[in-house]
Amino acid sequence: MINLDLIFPEIFLALSIMLILMIGVFKKNSEKIIFNLSIVTLVVLLLLVINIFSIESTFIFNESYKIDKLSSFMKSLIIVSAIFVMISSSTYLKSLNILKIEYPILILSSILGMMVMMSSNDLIVFYLGLELQSLALYVLASFNRDDILSSESGLKYFVLSALSSGLLLYGCSLVYGFSGSTNFTYIADSTTSTEYGIIFGLVFIIVGLAFKISAVPFHMWAPDVYQGSPTSVTFFFAALPKAAALTVFIRFLYIPFINLIDQWQTILVFISIASMLFGAIAAIGQSNLKRLIAYSSIGHMGYALAGLASGTNQGVQSSVVYISIYLVMTLAFFSCLFMMRKKNVFYEKIDDLSGLSTNHPVLALSLLIILFSLAGIPPLAGFFAKFYIFMAVIEQSMYFLAIVGLLSTVIAAFYYLRLIKIIYFDKPTESYEKDHNFGLKFTLAVSTCLLVFYFIYPSLLTELISSINII
Repeated sequence: MINLDLIFPEIFLALSIMLILMIGVFKKNSEKIIFNLSIVTLVVLLLLVINIFSIESTFIFNESYKIDKLSSFMKSLIIVSAIFVMISSSTYLKSLNILKIEYPILILSSILGMMVMMSSNDLIVFYLGLELQSLALYVLASFNRDDILSSESGLKYFVLSALSSGLLLYGCSLVYGFSGSTNFTYIADSTTSTEYGIIFGLVFIIVGLAFKISAVPFHMWAPDVYQGSPTSVTFFFAALPKAAALTVFIRFLYIPFINLIDQWQTILVFISIASMLFGAIAAIGQSNLKRLIAYSSIGHMGYALAGLASGTNQGVQSSVVYISIYLVMTLAFFSCLFMMRKKNVFYEKIDDLSGLSTNHPVLALSLLIILFSLAGIPPLAGFFAKFYIFMAVIEQSMYFLAIVGLLSTVIAAFYYLRLIKIIYFDKPTESYEKDHNFGLKFTLAVSTCLLVFYFIYPSLLTELISSINII
């Protein structure tokens, strides 16, 4: 008998999506009701996931689905982020007249795909979750049909993501062909360092997953898609899929392919170094804030992969800590971006920050904290995130990786500090509107306070994550 209580969150979310869709179809002008219902659904879903957090590793559906503390923690993190994304972007959606019933339904569908993907212990279940997530994201990227940039970004993301999914699926088929199973546990038992077919398949899988987190050299979609998509969708792109894909990275590398650590460790080190350096250097010449944050996210994913490349439990835990703090920083940054509005027009150029401190001192201070945290300056949360990664890497004597990470941090600090110089020392422009909704103010206040006061009890998050037996 299958204990359905373990997958009750997924069942609840799937049924809720269908119910909300039916309400939207049969009730006219129900956009606001659907949006609020979606937020309520996410809150209930969070409570259901927290309810099963204490459950140790349990397999269901012939060991193809795994419920454990890692998946429960990452699901909770993604759901909390989604709630903040929703409540902070409602005004933006209304201003652009894209608050349609499909928008929250697509977000919920994408989250369902992420939840399935993160709990998968089988190649087929993993791919089902991945495609459910990706198909919703294709539509979200091009959601603003009246904007040619949005349509272009949706098409670019669709074409490139379909290519990466094909490569990933080819890798999965090779692994299945040479191991005789799609189950992660059985693949691990049949995998040896001399099985070149499986190694070849692993490379294709890493390529597909690296695309999902926009790691170099599979980052080409990120800047254009980030810039062209509606800002609320960029907000979603920059946070949630990254956390889900990183969890899957951990699942793949440390369960079915743990015996091939010598092979994938080299690949991961290369991707990590390339992402950190490229993300730091390419962002310097940007004039659009969304493009800048796209390159910044490429660099941040490089740091997260450095923790995974260490091949230790401490390294993986440091990566989970990093992605958790990265989500908070992303929430805070985009909340500030939503506040840059004049006469229902949202501004996103770097020059639009000019002299922000004169007319909006609180917003300027928030951005100062966020940018310092992104740069990794103590005692903010971003510093601790990088510190844990570097400690894990140095303990494995991977000194070159640590040195490159430190250099890229110094380079990246340049463009973060340049933004602060523009905010505080350039001539002020016309002030922005100040009538922001409560959800947006609440998101910015909570995320900024977390970044500032994290140093008071930094071990709270590390203790929680260290209780998760990842490897």
